[in-house]
Formats: sequence, C-alpha cells, structure tokens
Amino acid sequence: MNRVPASPLAQPGDECVSDRAGCPHVILHPNRDQELQQVLAWLHSSPAERLMTNAVVEAVEYVLDGARTFRFDLHSREVDSDERRTVGVKLQYRILEAFGLPKERPLDTQILGIPVELKATVGKNWSIPREGQCEICLLNQVDARGDRFRVFLMRTHRRWLNEGKNQDSKRTIRADARDTYAVAVLDWTPLPRNPLKDLTSQQLDVVFQPRAGIKRRVTALFGFLPEVVIPRVAIETVAAMAKDPLRRARQAKTDIYREHGLVVLMGTWNPEREIAAKHGFDLSDESWVALKRETLGEDFAAALRTMMRTGTSGAINP
Repeated sequence: MNRVPASPLAQPGDECVSDRAGCPHVILHPNRDQELQQVLAWLHSSPAERLMTNAVVEAVEYVLDGARTFRFDLHSREVDSDERRTVGVKLQYRILEAFGLPKERPLDTQILGIPVELKATVGKNWSIPREGQCEICLLNQVDARGDRFRVFLMRTHRRWLNEGKNQDSKRTIRADARDTYAVAVLDWTPLPRNPLKDLTSQQLDVVFQPRAGIKRRVTALFGFLPEVVIPRVAIETVAAMAKDPLRRARQAKTDIYREHGLVVLMGTWNPEREIAAKHGFDLSDESWVALKRETLGEDFAAALRTMMRTGTSGAINP
C-alpha cells in the first residue's frame, strides 16, 4: 500500500484558516508572535521547573493512588490506558493551581490577558481541539518510563496539524512543525524516581507479600534499598490500605536495625534530617533513608539515639 506523502509544511507568511472559523490569517514565526513571546517571558519569570515538576508528580501520584492500590508505576499492567490518559487531564488542573492561574474561557486559562490552551500527554503527541487551533498552547509531555518531562509553547496553527482527526474533531501536531516552530519552555527535565521501580520482581514479591504484616514489608524494603532515599509516597504504597500507615512503618525501624544493621532517619524530625544532610542525603518532603554504621561514622550513636526516640518498638543493643 502506497503512503500518501505529507503536504509541505506551511511557513511563516503563509495563510492559515482554522476548522472553527473561516477567517484567514497569516502565520507568524514564533519570534515575531508578540502574544506568544509575552506568555513565554511570563513563564520564564516564574520558577517554572519547580512548579511544573511538582505538578507532574502530583498528577501521576493522583492517578496511581498508591496508598489505596499498591501501584507505583504508570506503565504497570495494573494501570490501564484510560487511566494513563487521565494524567493529562489532572495535570492541566495541577498547572493552574501551581502557577495561580484562573480557569478562564475562551480556552483553559489566560496569561497576561492572553488566552492559553493547556494540553498534556503521556504519549508522543497532543490532541488539539477545534477551539485550540491557531491559538497559543502550553504543551506538556510526560515520559513516565524515563522519569522525565518537557514543556513547549506553540501556536498550533491548523496548517501545522495533521489531517486525520478523531471523533471529537481533535487533530495532532505535525512532528516537523513541532520540531521547527514549538518553543521549548523546559527541555527534558528529570522527575523524582520512585525507588520501588528499582526492585527486582523477586524483591517486589517480598515487599508486597499479601500475608506479611506492614513491619515485615517495610523491613524488607529498606533491606533491599540501603542508603536510598525513600519518599513518603513509596512507604504509603507498601503499607497501602492500612490505618495510620506511617505509624505502622515507624514500628519497623527496630527490625530494620536488627536484621540489616541500618539506622533509619526520617525527614519529619529536624535532628534526623540534619544528620542525613550531613552525609549527603536530602530528606525533604518527609522522606526516609536507612544508613550503614560506617556511613554515619561518628554520628552513629546520635543517629541511633534519635531513631529510638521517634517511633521504634523494642530495645536495641548497639
């Protein structure tokens, strides 16, 4: 079957007409598009990398709902394609909240009084609705497998969209148009990796053993991942469906020390957070880490004492 060659890419200076309106307009190069440049400058004036990273993490965690589902990987068999697509919808609202933007017509929001459409995908392209044609779009692409994301700003002219459309009359962006005329707000930016994704299948079987108690599962988790910062969300996932899961997890610290010789430090406590930071471990956002005696060095005794004061059960002999 012969493939029909794509039409030549429309260039700045060419005319364009959107599907929703019959009024032709001239395509401008992004560098000469004053509205696009104003929105771009506004984004660059904000802590965009931090705000976008937090928004993506929150959207993915919302969909996974690990504290109730035991799920931690967006591409696992337990997450269906419809759920993955909802990340894009959730991300739009997380971006509005993160940047303090209103939900405002005629598109998704307005920046400096300029209408902006927000589109996000966990795939390779974005579906642009009729109302978003020839308008400024903030395009987020999440690569959950690679633990990264990127953001473009683009005026999605109709002539820069593919001819095929779905049942909602949405069209995707031509790859050559994206590569030529989309302006990068953030190039590929790393997302914090959930360390549960680094466990082998055999280790996961142990950590998520249904008949094992939470103490046993958490003890196994830190034994498999010594000196790896474990975010709160990972601990809540291992202890999913439990009442007060963090209290139950804290009770495992004695067992972790006895079985693996590891001292557990928690970001919720200033002394423990400071000791961890001294040895190069960032426990912000209430993360945990289990450190070896030789890593702690002269801080070992102090770390053990503070661990004993913060939720262990049972005595420990150093």
